[in-house]
Amino acid sequence: LEDNRGLVVVLFCLPASFIFDVCLRFRNWVIRYLFSAPHQHNERVRTIQAAVRKWNDLPTENRRPMCTSRPNWLSLSTTFFQKKDCHQITVSLFDILNLDEENMIVKVEPMVSVRDVTDYLITRGYALAVTLEIGDATCGGLAMAVGMTTYSHKVGLYQEAVVSYDVVTADGSLIHVERDNEHEDLFSCLPWSHGTLGFLVALELKIIKVKPYIHLQYIPVKGKKNYCDKMRLLSGALDKLATTPDYLEATVFSKDEAVIMVGNFSYADKPGEMGKVNNVARWYKPWFYKHVETFLRTGGGDEYIPLQQYLLRHNRAIFWVVEAMIPFGNHPIFRALLGWLCPPKPAFLKFTTTPGVRAMTFTRQVFQDIVLPMTVLEKSIDIAEDLFDTYPILIYPCRIYDHGVNSGQLRPPREDQMCPGANYGMFYDLGVYGVPGKVKRKERYDSVKAMRSMESFIRQHGGYSFLYADIFMTKEEFHEMFDLTLYEQCRVKYGAVGAFPHLYDKVKPEINVFEVGRTWAETN
Repeated sequence: LEDNRGLVVVLFCLPASFIFDVCLRFRNWVIRYLFSAPHQHNERVRTIQAAVRKWNDLPTENRRPMCTSRPNWLSLSTTFFQKKDCHQITVSLFDILNLDEENMIVKVEPMVSVRDVTDYLITRGYALAVTLEIGDATCGGLAMAVGMTTYSHKVGLYQEAVVSYDVVTADGSLIHVERDNEHEDLFSCLPWSHGTLGFLVALELKIIKVKPYIHLQYIPVKGKKNYCDKMRLLSGALDKLATTPDYLEATVFSKDEAVIMVGNFSYADKPGEMGKVNNVARWYKPWFYKHVETFLRTGGGDEYIPLQQYLLRHNRAIFWVVEAMIPFGNHPIFRALLGWLCPPKPAFLKFTTTPGVRAMTFTRQVFQDIVLPMTVLEKSIDIAEDLFDTYPILIYPCRIYDHGVNSGQLRPPREDQMCPGANYGMFYDLGVYGVPGKVKRKERYDSVKAMRSMESFIRQHGGYSFLYADIFMTKEEFHEMFDLTLYEQCRVKYGAVGAFPHLYDKVKPEINVFEVGRTWAETN
């Protein structure tokens, strides 16, 4: 099965996950258009409140921590939190509630997907300020966890684009949470909380005015220092007053080769521009990162991409993860005949993951997003190669703001990491996805040791691990990376202690990572 994984995925996983996805979308459509409507939002919230109050009426010894009843396999997290050990509350909230064009805000329920809200906004000339590239991600999931995009060098993390949260707390109360109201402490701690402080039932998100196309320039750069310096310059890390592009990212194909992508909104209506339009999201087109790689040979170039296709450009190949599943997936014949089936749906892959498969994949691949300060960009490339030896690597610049005592779980940037004269530091997402080189070469590889070494590097330099992926930290190390002072205070103030799982318990892998790593190392 391992040696012929591509055939297994094509013959079974692709058609099965396609059917699975069609059924799932039909289910969501039925819920949204037949059994749901924006004007019914308050009624649906009252149902959730009643369910929480019913939990409060249980004898103390019968109260298990609460969580949503949404199955694990529907989330994009790589972990499988054991919901069977919790009291599950149904939260079926799929509607876009309101578009406030005057204040540039859209109000949505938490289970609205990135694809749905993007479709809704773009036809009206808007987009979310932070739009994740994976269409199946939900607005609420990103709000309670974290997200960033290639616009984040202007805005910051997803949480910076949240205007307000509506939350049902442990006693069944509904509270409106904003940065400057009496719940400012909770506003700071809901991001990165992963649903451990209350049930999110609505949120307001900042939107931006857009144009129908992105003019994308591809700039190949040789030399690690050269592309790192250029990313710092283009992102505004060196000067807060610098003019920065609308979108900015880099794909590193080797330690000494990268392609930097600079994107700006455009109408593509001038002579010659329409001839450069590239519909990169069409099923028969090369995977986006493979298309980007061609500019290493051609010496750069530019084109115009329809905005919606640009925003979801990495969706078909899940960045470059699909290549590990279907090595021939980018072949022109495969794309022409079966490209419309890609990608295998994350929900289906999780739905069909057995404990044995989970343990095996855990030791044979890496899937990590890491936030680090721009000051250590070169060092992080080196350590990622030493520990994982897999390319490409993703770089998204992102502001991390210093909110002082209201910084929540994120420790404020250190003084030497701040942008001159600004209240933020320029960090970046280092995306490392794929099969480590040693695994490909069938050499001995200790995934636990590698990830613990990377996490040590992250803590040393004031960075953060995205918590949707597996973490390899002890609880003490977790507290060193994240500041849980205000979080713990909110747990007490809003009655979350005993009512919801603790953050560390919610995000730690459901398997014993140290035992799995030790066993794998001994037997391989």
